[in-house]
Amino acid sequence: MNTPNTSEPLIIRAHMLRREYQLGPTTVVALAEASCEVEPGAQIALMGPSGSGKSTLLHIMAGIDRPTSGEIRWPALGDINSLRPGPVGVVFQAPSLLPPLTVIENVALPLLLQGIDERSATNAALEALSILELDDLSNKLPEELSGGQSQRVAIARVLAGGPSLILADEPTGQLDHDTGAHVIDVLLAASDASGAALVINTHDPAIAERFATRWIMRDGHLTVSEADITTTLTSDLTIVGTPC
Repeated sequence: MNTPNTSEPLIIRAHMLRREYQLGPTTVVALAEASCEVEPGAQIALMGPSGSGKSTLLHIMAGIDRPTSGEIRWPALGDINSLRPGPVGVVFQAPSLLPPLTVIENVALPLLLQGIDERSATNAALEALSILELDDLSNKLPEELSGGQSQRVAIARVLAGGPSLILADEPTGQLDHDTGAHVIDVLLAASDASGAALVINTHDPAIAERFATRWIMRDGHLTVSEADITTTLTSDLTIVGTPC
């Protein structure tokens, strides 16, 4: 298990993030003044029920979305325009492979978008697929894969780019228990091997317990300190938090 490296620049520093959406005349607060830090090598489970704001925070961390107010910076990675593809890899809950492309073409695509030559991109894709024991699927199309295989290919696509930060948005939400457990095994092993920080959204306490650091999100409010988490949890959630 990775130990966060406090001697290196932070991967993420976020202060008082707020994200609002307009639904007709109604203002919906998806994220309410969330503050946190992600250190190099950190492994964090972000716990909370559906609709609590977990995905919103993860998308802001990835630079996919921007806060309505507040500030987020990536001291170790650069500005928001340099995050993807490359330093930040995102594993989505929903299917994210491009149907017309084979597995290896899907995995190599982000590298090609970075300007890496085709041969190097293909070799990196093959290596990532090998790590996840997916070599035999290289020439298959996404429609030929199971849900678990598709999610592992999506992880291979992230790993091929050698990211410093891996963000996984409910990556086991549509998988059976055994396949989901394997996906978590792969993500933690990849983080350990590469030193990349890992933040995963989940509503499953069994998954959260495998992470060194656990945060909780409820109604758009992020809790990262152990004392505060203890007072906000309901009886069906057992999570231990560490200061951000």
